[in-house]
Amino acid sequence: MEFTAEQIAGILNGEVIGNPAVAVSALAKIEEGQPGALSFLSNPKYESYIYTTQSSICIVNQTFEAAKALPKTLTLIKVQDAYACFAKLLELYNSMNRKEPVIEQPCYIDPSAQIGSNVYIGAFAYIGKNVVVADNAQIYPNVVLQDNVKIGENTCLYANVSVYHDCQIGQNCIIHAGTVIGSDGFGFAPDENGVYSKIPQIGNVVIEDNVEIGANSTIDRATMGSTYIRKGVKMDNLCQIAHNVDVDQHTAMAAQVGIAGSAKIGKHVMIGGQTGIAGHLSVADHTKIVAQSGIPSTVKKADTLMGTPAIPINDYKRSHIGFRKLPGLIQKIFELENKLNDLLKNK
Repeated sequence: MEFTAEQIAGILNGEVIGNPAVAVSALAKIEEGQPGALSFLSNPKYESYIYTTQSSICIVNQTFEAAKALPKTLTLIKVQDAYACFAKLLELYNSMNRKEPVIEQPCYIDPSAQIGSNVYIGAFAYIGKNVVVADNAQIYPNVVLQDNVKIGENTCLYANVSVYHDCQIGQNCIIHAGTVIGSDGFGFAPDENGVYSKIPQIGNVVIEDNVEIGANSTIDRATMGSTYIRKGVKMDNLCQIAHNVDVDQHTAMAAQVGIAGSAKIGKHVMIGGQTGIAGHLSVADHTKIVAQSGIPSTVKKADTLMGTPAIPINDYKRSHIGFRKLPGLIQKIFELENKLNDLLKNK
């Protein structure tokens, strides 16, 4: 589908500088632009590309002033925030690629399930007893929704997502391929001989509205009660959320984060990739955790933390400088020790 610069400017409330009738039908990074493509520039590091790009339209900030001549084929659309506006267009583009409402065959839908209007259900999906799939949901092929699962409006579950019994997913969520929601928490009790017996996991998982969960992530059901992923949380691929964890609103975590059982993560926390968080602790709102850090105890006050065990980032950097100097310091100690021994011998 084609859009003109004038139409795009209308969507973004922007100003056209150039040909308002030029049309685009594709999106491209500014350094990879081609005729008929729409790009954006918000980071000054990439400004050099705007003078050579082949894109037909580029979205820029209102404050942008060209340092030299722009390509004659390039039309600008000036907006308040180029990055946010391009993201808005990406969202619009993505919504246009939604699956048409249809129930593909073969698939299994239990007669007791409630399926809303304008729903897409892909081939080989399994929908169990008393499942509720609300209006405009997208259920891709091979998705499994076990008994009593609830899926909110406009939520999308990509291929091979499995949602165990009694779990709930809110509105406008995106669950990427291969994710497992509601698998058993890691609960085992050893007897006097050290043999482990399984503790039944009878709770569920509750995912609130506007959550996005990356591919091949796992969120374990609670032993009792619920594991919570609160409103607006964003999770990258390959994250592990253990039983009874509570991740509060608008927290974001990068790939391979692991959070142990019953941990409580505050609002607007940012967690770098491969971070490990121990169980039965809490992390204060607005905390930032650098990648590959380890959190072994409660974080009571918001800070930027780094290392294992994690400490404030400036303390970590100073410690690291000392650590790098350690081999030289050890060598000096050996040299001083040898000199001292020589002095004692010659005394």
